[in-house]
Amino acid sequence: MIVTTTPTVEGYPVTQYLRVVCGETIAGVNALKDMAAGFRNLVGGRSQTYEAELVQARESALAEMVQRAQELGAEGVVGVDIDYETLGSDNGMLMVTASGTAVRFSPAS
Repeated sequence: MIVTTTPTVEGYPVTQYLRVVCGETIAGVNALKDMAAGFRNLVGGRSQTYEAELVQARESALAEMVQRAQELGAEGVVGVDIDYETLGSDNGMLMVTASGTAVRFSPAS
């Protein structure tokens, strides 16, 4: 499955646009990770705790989007966009959405 942020794929002409597909993930960071990230915020530097959560949430959203495209018989997803939002009264939840257009390609020449 070809997944790209571009609207086309060189060498793979789109023959059919199936529909928009999305994947969503909402992740919470537990209290221990939140405390570790808070400490890192005080002393400066990167928060590996939050970065790992962010990577996992993004990969989960992309995998869900690809699964939905495969269910449609797609060979690729073009125009992929990934968005990040915080949710909850204390912004303690991270929402990651991935969306794109499921497509079929003509046979490679």
